[in-house]
Amino acid sequence: MLELYNEFVNHPDFWKYISIPFVAAIVGWSTNWLAIQLTFYPVNFFGIPPWLGWQGIIPKRGKKMAGIVVDNTLDKISTMQEIFDEFEPEKIAHHIIKVADSRIEELTDDIMTERNAVLWENLPNVLKNRAYARARRQIPQMMDSLMEDMHANIEDLVDPKALIIKKLSEDKNMLNRVFWECGETEFKFVINSGAFFGFLFGVIQMFVWWYNKDWYILPAFGLLVGLATNWLALNLIFRPLNPTKLTPIGPTVQGLFLSRQNAVSEVFCRIVTAEILTIGHIMNEIFRGPKGDRAKAMLKRHMRPIIDGGMVKTVAQLTVGPEGFVDLKRTIEEKTIEMSLASFDDPMFTKERGKVVEKMFRTRMQAMSSEEFQDLLRPAFQEDEWILITMGGVLGLMAGFAQLFFMFASTT
Repeated sequence: MLELYNEFVNHPDFWKYISIPFVAAIVGWSTNWLAIQLTFYPVNFFGIPPWLGWQGIIPKRGKKMAGIVVDNTLDKISTMQEIFDEFEPEKIAHHIIKVADSRIEELTDDIMTERNAVLWENLPNVLKNRAYARARRQIPQMMDSLMEDMHANIEDLVDPKALIIKKLSEDKNMLNRVFWECGETEFKFVINSGAFFGFLFGVIQMFVWWYNKDWYILPAFGLLVGLATNWLALNLIFRPLNPTKLTPIGPTVQGLFLSRQNAVSEVFCRIVTAEILTIGHIMNEIFRGPKGDRAKAMLKRHMRPIIDGGMVKTVAQLTVGPEGFVDLKRTIEEKTIEMSLASFDDPMFTKERGKVVEKMFRTRMQAMSSEEFQDLLRPAFQEDEWILITMGGVLGLMAGFAQLFFMFASTT
């Protein structure tokens, strides 16, 4: 044994042999780093379409990825009815009423000036004030009844799945951020473990090369390092699925991502409720989305008593005439929608309502089984995973040939 040790230490290529594990570590780290980068970037296709170039796996599959996230998480933890319950329709109504009350004169003046500025300006203030006062009295009741109606029919007014998919597929940077912030620890583990596993394989490679100088040894081990480091890292993230003792007296282990379920749930639910499924986005989708006509018809029905009744109708007909009254009603409805949606630009109100929904999401997501929870991040690795692993193998093979030709050419 001592003889072998002395022979190895005193060998003229000693430092070349010692470099093998370190080269393998570099190969393992760099191939895994490249694999993660290619998962996210570039956000847009770079190269000559359709085949010569690359686009990050997640942004390339934007719509599909977003759909998988929704199917595997939000569909299992909440419904639109429950989300709207948490937003509390009465508080939404109160917030809109508060904004409307402060803007009723401004809104009315804008609408009437747009229709007939001269007549509106010359209309006696007593008539204007009566119109303002009536609207101010009736808006709270109208808004409360509208919110009750929307609450009862919310499932027919907005599809949260379609909303989230639209937001994430349109904003690929946000989609990237959802996956990165949820799996940052795991992605860094994949990269750094490449160096660790690569070094271990490199030690084996060094001894095999010491005893066997066949030309294919270094390229073969390079290929193995590139393939195995990615494969091992990915499996350690999601396996074992549930807490498991590998030995009777050993520690309990679980896949890295799965063991962080509580922390990941907090990050995911914060992003979704603060940036995607906000009260403003939902209300905008209700009135401007594919089912917007239903919501507008509902608004029109609830506004009819205000517009068609008493002094408001009289003042309107005095300024725009009976024929212009129909067009005026459409304008009022559209301006009311704009004002209502603008009220949700208030960051404090949006944050307050978002926190309530976030808490519900987080509690339910943390209670998901490991089988269900793994599906949040797993798609980021599964999509074209074979390409990333194969690429690692190819780069490792090239590194092996480089070692053979540039470091050990004289020994083969």
